Amino acid sequence: MQTMLLSILGLALLGTLHAQDGIPVQADFQQDKLTGRWYSIGLASNSNWFKEKRHLMKMCTTIISTTAEGNLEVTSTYPKGDQCVTRNSLYTKTEQPGRFSYTSPRWGSKHNIHVVETNYEEYALVATQISKSTGSSTMVLLYSRTKELSPERLELFTQFSREQGLTDDEILILPQTDKCMADAA
Repeated sequence: MQTMLLSILGLALLGTLHAQDGIPVQADFQQDKLTGRWYSIGLASNSNWFKEKRHLMKMCTTIISTTAEGNLEVTSTYPKGDQCVTRNSLYTKTEQPGRFSYTSPRWGSKHNIHVVETNYEEYALVATQISKSTGSSTMVLLYSRTKELSPERLELFTQFSREQGLTDDEILILPQTDKCMADAA
């Protein structure tokens, strides 16, 4: 009886955690197909840093590779002023394919990352729940294999961002730039 009760409580807790998360993950996620070069086409966030820096943001290049342990090494190169800045992040795989975790060494924030939808050859929609001591925020990224994406994919990004509770002024299609694009080869 006690074992059954614990099992039911465990399943209820698991269901609650999943319901709180509520962000879908790509069905039959194939991590090896996600690797390679991507361009950040869209960025949406309700974080304070996004609101402060939104007007300065431009498209960036992101290279995704798999580590020997099966995690993702994510290297983004973006223009900041007259310089190119590169940031490396290690996304640790979780028990659910297409879902990763990351803790920022700089800010101590915890990131729960979901590859929501991708066809691997054209676009990838990625959602992140970020938790830190000052509160939580949501970020949605739209990646493309090329510097341009169809209006349908842009609308998918905008609609999904709205479904995550983000407002139109928290959703940005990043301006194209050639700056820092060659550095990430």
